[in-house]
Amino acid sequence: MALKSLPLSEVYALLEPGPVVLLTTADRADRANVMTMSWHMMMEFTPPLVGCVVSEGNHSFKALRATKECVIAIPARRLAAKVVKAGNCSGRDVADKFAAIGLTPLPARMVSAPLIADCFANLECRVVDTRMVARYNMFVLEVVKAWCDPAQKNPKTIHHQGWGRFAVDGRVITLKSGKA
Repeated sequence: MALKSLPLSEVYALLEPGPVVLLTTADRADRANVMTMSWHMMMEFTPPLVGCVVSEGNHSFKALRATKECVIAIPARRLAAKVVKAGNCSGRDVADKFAAIGLTPLPARMVSAPLIADCFANLECRVVDTRMVARYNMFVLEVVKAWCDPAQKNPKTIHHQGWGRFAVDGRVITLKSGKA
């Protein structure tokens, strides 16, 4: 078998860490914003810690840095077009992205950023470590409250593969494992 060289600019599409999610923030004026995010990873089980990269070029970066709280909302496949729309517009240009995109904000219990009712899960988060923000735009978040919508049975998530391509979760298999 002959291997072909892959451009380094395409490596990220091979290692996308998880499902595409929506990140909500609320700035000091309580103006809510939502952005699409796919660069995130679990860092710890208990308490649940999530590392996420938010470009300082994104409108949400400033609110996340100032308020140190957000919500990670996990959409199912049926929201894919809205997820892409959220990623293709900026909160700098659109006063109410929730209305423009057709997403339903709900008040969170522990943070000022809103939950998204349309998503099958919502994670209320607080920033607990900013040491990697200046160098990598990476925030470490602690999940302080988690929600799920029991009406959304077996949701399928979407995974970004670059250049407008997404994979959808497939069949689930269960194998014997001694780990969680």
